[in-house]
Amino acid sequence: MTGAELMQVDNRFLDDLARVAGGALGAISGVRHEVEARLKHQFERILSEMDLVQRDEFEAVKAMAAKARLEQEALEKRVAELEAALGDKAPPRPASAKRVSPRRTSKGRAKPREDAAPASRSG
Repeated sequence: MTGAELMQVDNRFLDDLARVAGGALGAISGVRHEVEARLKHQFERILSEMDLVQRDEFEAVKAMAAKARLEQEALEKRVAELEAALGDKAPPRPASAKRVSPRRTSKGRAKPREDAAPASRSG
């Protein structure tokens, strides 16, 4: 074999080797894309089952809560100002106390409550 023939055999071998390597890389690339697609599909399925909210919905509710908090603080300030303006005219009522309206009979008269202590009459 002459040097030219040896170079030609080596070139064919290298060409075949390059072709095989290129095909293997193409196959690996295809497998990679397939694995990525399957993983993405699995993650999307799992996340959809988790009942999560989307970011824009979260931000909207967050803004509504902030606005409600500001309004509530403004109302608290206004109530404090009104209470200060009233001064001692009205006794302060605890926030936890409930206002109970008297029970009415069919004729519109107040009916005594069974759980209340009997009222003493002074005459």
